[in-house]
This record gives sequence, C-alpha cells and structure tokens, in this order.
Amino acid sequence: MNIAILDDYFDTVRTLPCFGKLAGHAVTVWNDHVQDTDALAQRLHDTEVLVLIRERTKIRAPLLERLPNLRLISQRSVYPHIDIEACTKLGVIVSSSQHPGTPSYAAAELTWGLVLAAMRQIPQQMSALKAGQWQIGVGSTLRDKTLGIYGYGRIGSVVAGYGRAFGMNVVVWAREPGLAQAHTDGYTSADSKAVFFEQCDIISLHMRLVEATRHIVTAIDLSRMKPTALLVNTSRAPLIEPNALVNALRAGRPGMAAIDVFEDEPLRDTGHPLLNMSNVVCTPHIGYVSRDEYEIQFSDIFDQITAHASGVPTNVVNPAVMQSKS
Repeated sequence: MNIAILDDYFDTVRTLPCFGKLAGHAVTVWNDHVQDTDALAQRLHDTEVLVLIRERTKIRAPLLERLPNLRLISQRSVYPHIDIEACTKLGVIVSSSQHPGTPSYAAAELTWGLVLAAMRQIPQQMSALKAGQWQIGVGSTLRDKTLGIYGYGRIGSVVAGYGRAFGMNVVVWAREPGLAQAHTDGYTSADSKAVFFEQCDIISLHMRLVEATRHIVTAIDLSRMKPTALLVNTSRAPLIEPNALVNALRAGRPGMAAIDVFEDEPLRDTGHPLLNMSNVVCTPHIGYVSRDEYEIQFSDIFDQITAHASGVPTNVVNPAVMQSKS
C-alpha cells in the first residue's frame, strides 16, 4: 500500500523501532506542515493510507473529495480535525486508538515541568541571566499548596500523584466517574466548581475536548482564582472560553499561566498576547512529543494499518463505512 505520514517535523518516525511494522509498504514521510488543500491534494493523490500525528493537519471534505485512492486514515486519540461524515460518505475508514487505561506519562511530565517552571520563574530567570541580570524575582514553592486537578482521567490522575509526592494538598473537580475514582485514590473533591477555582493555588486542566467540555472554563471561573494562583493547560485551548485567559491574566486573576496548547496551531504569531506576558510560560504543544511516547503511539497506528491490510480493521470510529462496504 501507498502510505503517507504527515507533519513528522524532525523525521523521527522512520527512526522508531515500530517503523519496521510497515516493511513491504511504500511509505512517504513529510517533514513540513502544509494545510493548503491544493498542495495536500497533489501530495496525497496516490495515497491509500494516511497517517496523522495528532491534530496537526485538518482533514476536511474539500481535501478528501480529491483523494480517490484513500482507503484508511490511521491515527491515535481524538479526531476533531477529521471530517468523519465525509470520510464515511467517501468510503474512507478512520481508525483511531483511544488508548483506554494507558497514561500519557509524557504529557503528565510536561505538565509538571510547566508547573515548576512557572512557580519558580525558571524561563524568566534564565532570560534575565543571559541578559546580564542576577535574579529578577522571588518564586513560590509547592509544598503545602493546593493543587487542583480539573478532569481526573489517565493524565490528571498521574499529575495528582506528582502533586502528592511534592507534599501538596490535591483537590479534584471532575465528572462523577472521575470523582469516584479520585476518592478511591485518596483525594478530596471541592464542594462546587466555584469553590474549586477559589481555593486552589494551581489548577491543571486534564479533559478531552468534546462539545460538553468546549469553553467549560469561563471568565467567571478564572476571576475566582487567587492573584497568586497558576492556571496550567496542556490539554486543549478551547477548553477555556475565547479570550478569557488573556483578559483574566491582565486583570490579575489568576496571577500566572503555563500553556502548551493554542487555539490555532502551529502558532507563528510572535505578537500573540500569551507569548508577550511576563507571567506566562508557553511551550509549542510538546506534551506528547517524546521519543518514548512516539513509539507507543505509532505502534498503535501501524498496528491499525496492518489490521486493515489483513481485512479486519480495528478501532474504527466510523463503523457505518464498514456497512456500506459489505
């Protein structure tokens, strides 16, 4: 089969041990990012299997209609960037492992790195030191502070454990199944969402972006946070109401933010407000970007391709396409 892999920025995929699972197939790896429909249609005209790295490229109907040979899109995790309805109409199977019960330690570790970086002003102190300044402020320690975990799933639960190891008081706010598991794991929950935002010194968001969670964090929620508090988002930018975070930071509640995700990615605008605030630490959506995590992810993705080639597709998110083929 003709397989195309998009957005492999650092040409990492072909160096992974799991890449050997594609032996015998014709594989083309693209290292740049292209969203233009005409350019993608030309690149992918002969593609039978399309491999996506998370949500880096949007796959919509105008593009899909120009890919006559496409039979499978294989990826991992959620798929708001893929027009599932168009795929089904055009007979394209979408396979996407939702990795149930498998923590993303890479994302959890990045989250904790951002917490430490923001609370101790590590990036700001480094920049000042390189500019000839010796110490520019006083940071805050984590022990005895209250860590709020908003969304207690496979990543939030791991971050909660890091907080516990650092001697923090961990409080959880989540849907009922998440709260029940948090209680089983020995964590407390807030009396209400309002109290959760009021009492926490650090709040870290750990929810999947679905319609029920889109803009779930409002301007009112943020206004309840302490002036000394930190808001961390390594999940998805649209979990927060548009413009609410920037306005809240300008108003001083919360006092800090640490952000790995943005409304429009890749973010090229150096004038973006979050990139120009001294109380914000930003990274370019690297929560899942580690060699170890890539090996886990692409093992799943390539297994889906192998299953499709054998005539038994797995992790199919648009099963209606299978019915139309039968």
